[in-house]
Amino acid sequence: MTKKRRKGSSNKISNLTNTILSILKKDRNQSYNYKQIAAKLEVNDASSRNQIIKKLQELLAKKEIEETERGKFKAVVNTEYHTGILDMASKGSGYIISPDFEEDVFIASNNINKALNGDEVEFYAYKRRNRGKFEGEITNIIKRAKSDYVGVIQLHDNYAFVVVNGNKMYTDIFVPINKINNAENGDVVLVSLDSWDKDEDSPKGAVLKVLGKPGEHNTEIHAILAEYGLPYEFPAEVEEYANSLDTSISEAEIAKRRDMRKTLTFTIDPKDAKDFDDALSFEVLDNGMYEIGIHIADVSHYVQEGTILDDEAYERATSVYLVDRVVPMLPEVLSNNACSLRPNEEKYTFSAVFQMNDKAEIKSQWFGRTVTYSDARFAYEEAQSIIETQNTHIPEELSITGNAYDAAQEVADAVLKMDELAKIMRRERMKDGAISFDKVEVKFNLDEQANPIGVFFKTSQDANKLIEEFMLLANKKVAEYIGKQSPKKTFVYRVHDEPDATKLAALQSVVSKFGYKLDFKDSKTISSSLNGMLKDVQGKAEQNLVDTLTIRTMSKAEYTTDNIGHYGLAFDYYTHFTSPIRRYPDVMVHRLLQHYLDGDKSANEAIYEEKCNHSSNMENLSTKAERDSIKYMQIKFMENHKNEEFVGVISGVTDWGIYVEIVTNKCEGMVSVRDMNDDHYEFDATEYALVGKKSGVSYQLGEEVVVKVKNTDLVKKHLDFTLIGKPQIIEL
Repeated sequence: MTKKRRKGSSNKISNLTNTILSILKKDRNQSYNYKQIAAKLEVNDASSRNQIIKKLQELLAKKEIEETERGKFKAVVNTEYHTGILDMASKGSGYIISPDFEEDVFIASNNINKALNGDEVEFYAYKRRNRGKFEGEITNIIKRAKSDYVGVIQLHDNYAFVVVNGNKMYTDIFVPINKINNAENGDVVLVSLDSWDKDEDSPKGAVLKVLGKPGEHNTEIHAILAEYGLPYEFPAEVEEYANSLDTSISEAEIAKRRDMRKTLTFTIDPKDAKDFDDALSFEVLDNGMYEIGIHIADVSHYVQEGTILDDEAYERATSVYLVDRVVPMLPEVLSNNACSLRPNEEKYTFSAVFQMNDKAEIKSQWFGRTVTYSDARFAYEEAQSIIETQNTHIPEELSITGNAYDAAQEVADAVLKMDELAKIMRRERMKDGAISFDKVEVKFNLDEQANPIGVFFKTSQDANKLIEEFMLLANKKVAEYIGKQSPKKTFVYRVHDEPDATKLAALQSVVSKFGYKLDFKDSKTISSSLNGMLKDVQGKAEQNLVDTLTIRTMSKAEYTTDNIGHYGLAFDYYTHFTSPIRRYPDVMVHRLLQHYLDGDKSANEAIYEEKCNHSSNMENLSTKAERDSIKYMQIKFMENHKNEEFVGVISGVTDWGIYVEIVTNKCEGMVSVRDMNDDHYEFDATEYALVGKKSGVSYQLGEEVVVKVKNTDLVKKHLDFTLIGKPQIIEL
């Protein structure tokens, strides 16, 4: 059926009182006469104008409007207006998250008034009749969340519509035929939202880019990036600028730095890593203590403020890690070459160097620019082999090269001693109230066409934790060094607020179904009981569900100049210093640290706070894109397993169905309540369950069920299951 854009002139006068009030309230500081209101309504016949005059007099008598001068009226505002962010629900209604209200304010679909998901809006609120909760009406759109959308184009003779991806978009976008940018019917496109006139059903836009055909791998990956406004290539001038940089190691520059090229230094990274942000150095001192250096790529040496390279890095703010590719923050000449701490190469680094004793107590510290030489490169698996076997032999199945070899004895000794020290530091952190998240990561084995041929889980082992502890140490000590100075200096902190009490209560309600209990007495007991639960749940069917729900309970970590500490790590001071190749805040931290080491005065706080906000926002978008790419790959993987039955755990329960996460591969899909035909199932919110009206059979959060793939939709990122039932209990 062809969609038509209605001008709606016959409906202009219906419900006229509300329409006039809406016009006057929207421009509540402006006065209008009847002719101006008629013009806004696009009516000019005498009958309509007379009705407007009559309604104005009625509203004046009710004191809902006032006459500011003869024949001119404006709304009487008895309402307090608020601002907030709109979160659309799937059925056209939404909720506004506003600092003025403890609970989200419900907005019915007829009061959305052309606002879209994520928009910053002005609204007024009134109590709802049921349960005294607030309902509201949006009166103004302050700022659109985004101007570009991804969708599928539908071509007609003289116009087109773009059907936007996602269930939070309740309208499609009208595109004049001269603005389709050579798109063909059914193409996935990036479309701008240019305007939305008051009397139009759909906003107007223009196709900015054709991304390809739906379902094709590159199309879908590029669509994910475009959805969040993330680039997938560098502008030619930025590449050109980066390629023209002098990346040689010069004697003149070495003379300005601490020369640590003769100190044993090595990297430990994932097998497939291409950019090596960090290296560790190790030396046993004459006094029996250990000097351990955390050496970080000196990105700020190459990425100078005020250059197009710096502007591009700032705009990106982070590298984006999708299932089949990395979209780097810096061009390859820097990220994989000049800045990467590759083996057997000299590199400029920014270092935190500590002297420690056998109890992992820090006796001295030093921060500054260095030049280092990496003697060896290890994958985590190789370092783990040294830790587990306590010897130097690396078997071929763990070796990066595929050949068995013996690591240098001095490197193996360094790894073993640093593992000891890392374990002490980790124990101390846990004792201080840090939360231990060892969440399982889902990874895919891909063939040459980026098709998923297998799923595996990545867990954190001792070698990963060794690196983690020393990176945490450097980040913490750099933040302390600046944060404790007086007078106070502007700095970039990574902060993490305490969890919200209501979210904790909701978590307790869910995990109690599995027999876990949390202690809310104080922040120390909260963290220790969370740690206990996270440990107890390891290896159980509900682990991923409990891990995920616990992470959602936590506040979001963010960047700011206002230090409130880091709850999850139990640190009073924390920053990001150790990954400047892939995170812009680390570049800012390097610059500020050097600025203060040089004795300069405090930097402008407002400028850095704005940069912190931008970095936090870009990190959030990047995380969403990463999640979408995993979801896409899971659906692609399940396409080839349509006739198989899987055991899964119920990971979510709603009135429209149950969400099930498959135990063997963590793929999550939905069983629609409409397809559960053996009974009439009703949602029990208190028990997180769907309960059969006749049979009393319930499907509860955390229970195991058997499912089969019903439908896979790569474009909409939907995975639908058919419910087979509960696993049979077999007596042996």
